[in-house]
Amino acid sequence: MNLELTGKVAWVTGGSGGIGSAIAAALAAEGADVAVSGRKPGPLEEQAAEIAAASGQRVIAVPADVTDKNAVDQAAEAISGRLGGIDILVNTAATPLAGTGGSLETVSDQQLLTGLDEKVVGYLRTSQAAVPSMKRRGWGRLIHVGGLLARQASSYAPRNLAIVHLSKTLSDELGPYGITSNVVHPGATRGARLAESLASRAQARNVSEAELEAELAAAYAIRRLLNPAEIAHVVTFLASPLSAAITGESIGTGGGITQMVTI
Repeated sequence: MNLELTGKVAWVTGGSGGIGSAIAAALAAEGADVAVSGRKPGPLEEQAAEIAAASGQRVIAVPADVTDKNAVDQAAEAISGRLGGIDILVNTAATPLAGTGGSLETVSDQQLLTGLDEKVVGYLRTSQAAVPSMKRRGWGRLIHVGGLLARQASSYAPRNLAIVHLSKTLSDELGPYGITSNVVHPGATRGARLAESLASRAQARNVSEAELEAELAAAYAIRRLLNPAEIAHVVTFLASPLSAAITGESIGTGGGITQMVTI
């Protein structure tokens, strides 16, 4: 399928690894030029060079901390200056399961506010920085990576649920300009952080990592964990002109949480 992304410019935050890097690679493979952002210039430069070599597209590294509005605005200006504008924004910049404690009974104000500043206000900052370029072009795509914990009782859920409301409001406000806004909720996804977590938890429980992974996979209908590239395929479709009928929606990409109906 031709996703009609040739000539589009995408900005992917949190692009130095994991899901963000996979999304940047998938967008470039479909013909988009891509800017990847993150806090650490070194890993960003490496990812940008690797994706550019594989795709033949223009792929640039633009360091930025999404908790710093000035840095976000400067990044958007740099991307527009070097690549000609911004058509697509994919927000993935957030530390997994960061900013909250084990329960709402014990979480501190600062822990909760830190998580919200990074993943909710941070997503709004980048959206505000990218939207003017999209309005000028009369077209745009906003995709926000949340997490399936938004659909479960958890101290980690508030920020992911807040993203749903943020995205829906953006979709309503920006629809007349040809801009859509959607949320993608991954479940447990393979990567370096998950591998580290599995190793630590398996050791603490005196079980094998394979046993622990099987327990996690049992929560999903497909009975396995997804790879970052599989999340990236969904995001890439939402970034394309072919996804015009979808906006203001939240799409689970964990392989289906068992025994749950989402309407």
